[in-house]
Amino acid sequence: MVAERYTHGHHESVLRSHTWRTVDNSAAYLRDRLEPGTSVLDVGCGPGTITVDIAGRVAPGPVVGLDASASVIELARSSAAAQDLPNLSFAVGDAYALDAGDASFDVVHAHQVLQHLADPVAALAEWRRVVRPGGVVAARDADYAAMTWWPEHPLLDRWMTLYQWAARANGGEPDAGRRLLAWAREAGFVEVHPSASVWCFATPEDRAWWGSLWADRITTSALAVQIVDAGRATRHELDEISEAWRQWATDGDGWFAVPHGEIVAIA
Repeated sequence: MVAERYTHGHHESVLRSHTWRTVDNSAAYLRDRLEPGTSVLDVGCGPGTITVDIAGRVAPGPVVGLDASASVIELARSSAAAQDLPNLSFAVGDAYALDAGDASFDVVHAHQVLQHLADPVAALAEWRRVVRPGGVVAARDADYAAMTWWPEHPLLDRWMTLYQWAARANGGEPDAGRRLLAWAREAGFVEVHPSASVWCFATPEDRAWWGSLWADRITTSALAVQIVDAGRATRHELDEISEAWRQWATDGDGWFAVPHGEIVAIA
């Protein structure tokens, strides 16, 4: 198995996008199942904004946010401290080997996690183990090859090529969205409800936010370090890609769509 490495890392430009996420913009497909009293494990919770939102919706049901990064879990705890959510806790853990007994949760949720795992089927099978009969494993992942934008720009094409290379070099699958249904079936789920949804960045405010975070990420995050260290691009080329992102963000016709695959798999 290829050794896993989180492609994005935890630079501020990465966390800037993660802390924007909520149930409404990132887990709407699961919203109807988040009823009061529901117990939830949020795998790969990152800084925890979706987790906090879930906890508010299902209280008093217990919610656990889990991530492999201790520093990100500390950030999540700190950010959630101001919320009055006694049903919420965070822990460092392994997505392949959960510290939970069989049938412990009503819902296991994972947003943008499976695309970074070398064995997503094994992870789904483990998540299935800790879900009660009739409960669900819910996952949503982007599909990079299906992303599209306007205006066209060769340097944004180059960005996509570099990202696809880095994600696969790290053991992941950047086009995970289209594979979720197949992975769930391979993991042993019989009843799976697939769907899709899209983030669209086209208003001046959304373009400024999306364009600036990728302009920063391609030059300052773990992704940039990996690309340069592997000799896939020079710092100068990454600077040019960054500038292309900034140009896109200021273009009045700028439009960017991020398709996501989604599954609700019944245990």
